[in-house]
Amino acid sequence: MLPALLGLATAAAAASAAGYQSMAPTAQWYGRTFSSGMRGSKQIALTYDDGPNDPHTLRLLDVLAKHNVRATFFMIGCHVQQRPDIARAVAQAGHVIGNHAFTHPLLTFQSEAQTRKQLVDCRQALHDAVGEHSNLFRPPFGGRRPATLKIARELGLEPVMWNVTGYDWTAPPAAAIEKKVARQMRGGDVILLHDGSHRALGADRAQTVIATDNLIRRYKDQGYEFVTVEEMSAVSRQASAAG
Repeated sequence: MLPALLGLATAAAAASAAGYQSMAPTAQWYGRTFSSGMRGSKQIALTYDDGPNDPHTLRLLDVLAKHNVRATFFMIGCHVQQRPDIARAVAQAGHVIGNHAFTHPLLTFQSEAQTRKQLVDCRQALHDAVGEHSNLFRPPFGGRRPATLKIARELGLEPVMWNVTGYDWTAPPAAAIEKKVARQMRGGDVILLHDGSHRALGADRAQTVIATDNLIRRYKDQGYEFVTVEEMSAVSRQASAAG
C-alpha cells in the first residue's frame, strides 16, 4: 500500500509542477521565453494585452506620448479586425505590436492545428491593419506547452512573457495597480497591463491609463528608462554574447 501511495503522491506532485510550468510567466521548463531583461538594470518595458480597445487604447496613447514613452501592445486578432483604425494609431505612434492570438483561447487546451490557426489568423489581421509589425508573441493567459512554443517558433514568432503584473484585468483602482507593480519591481522588468479585455471590446481600462501615467512619472524620477520589449531583448542578447 505504501509504495502505491508514494507513487500517487509523486504523480500528483509532477502534475502540479507541470501545470505550474505551463502558466507561470517566468517558468522555462517547456521552452525559452523572454520574461525580463537584465536584473537590476534601469530599463522597464511596459506591455499591454487584449487591445485594441475603444476608447482606452487611444487614451493610453495620449499618456505615452506625453511622457515620450514607447510601449509594446499584444493585440487580439478579432479585436484588430473590428478596430483596425486603433491598431493603426498604435503603430503610427511608434509603438511595437505583437501577436496575442486571434480569439484569446487558452492554448494549452488547443490542438496543434488550432494553435497554428490562432497565430496565423492573428498575424494576418495585424498585417491587414498595420502592415509590417514585430515577430513578438504572447500566449493568452500566459498558457503554453512545448507544442505551443514549437509552433510559434516555426512561424518565426518570439514568445514573450512578463515578470511583473499590475493585476489590472478586474479594473481595480489605479492606486492598487501601482502598489502591486511597485512590490515586484527589481529593474529590468517587463510589466503586464491591459488596455482591453479578451471578453469583448469596450472594457473599462480608465484606471490602467491613470496608473500608467503615475508609474511613468514615478520611475522616470528614479532614473529608469522605458523601452520596448524589442529594445530590452536586444540589450539582453548583447550582454549574454559579451559574457
